[in-house]
Amino acid sequence: MKNEKTYWFPSKRYGWGWGMPTVWQGWVVVVVFGLSILAGAVMLLPSGGSGVFVAYCALATVILVAICWLKGEPPEWRWGDK
Repeated sequence: MKNEKTYWFPSKRYGWGWGMPTVWQGWVVVVVFGLSILAGAVMLLPSGGSGVFVAYCALATVILVAICWLKGEPPEWRWGDK
């Protein structure tokens, strides 16, 4: 039985943060994020203006980062030695 934790988002090789997803769950998160930004552009920009859209994008990005933080490899600064 495999006891190793599977991360949805691995650490980047260089710098701080996460790279592209390695499992399907991570890809679903990225696709939903992209579609939500697109839907917000279509629905919020004409009626609410750019300020509302920027706030919406900021909230969506905070949610994406929270998911990466919870389901991704612990972030730390890397110099490519991994």
